[in-house]
Amino acid sequence: MIKPITWLGVCVVSALSLVASVAIAHDVQTDAMRIAHPFATPTPPGASNGAAYVDITAFSDAVTLIGASSPASDTVELHEMQMDGDMMQMRHVNEIHVEAGETTTMRPGGGLHLMLIGLAEPLKEGERFPLTLTFAEQGDVDIEVWVQSAQEGSEAAEGHQHH
Repeated sequence: MIKPITWLGVCVVSALSLVASVAIAHDVQTDAMRIAHPFATPTPPGASNGAAYVDITAFSDAVTLIGASSPASDTVELHEMQMDGDMMQMRHVNEIHVEAGETTTMRPGGGLHLMLIGLAEPLKEGERFPLTLTFAEQGDVDIEVWVQSAQEGSEAAEGHQHH
């Protein structure tokens, strides 16, 4: 007979394992790369644009993201935020190159992101939507994006960098 304290321990370990597996379940890995913790931030009602973020790690060869698409928006563009004097400027980029053995990190607040233009509906926390990333070398890679607060998404993504 299993003692109650042992049974409780088994239940706790099982629950923690399940939570950990769900937390990383939306990562995608191919032979060439890993796409870690794709997330988007919620948008206010009536917003027509949003942003999504991913971490892309290239393994033995470089990879180049050349496009993206999603049924959640009319268009998805690769964008970069940069300071131009005292002003933060957003600009479209044609590709995002990731060198072999390197990770490109996208986060809210600046730098690279995936701009969702012409949202079908506002992005609500807790929802998920499909996104297809197109790579020059790999072709299309389908991922699932989780809508999370900027802080929650960034913190969860940071945890993936140690895998």
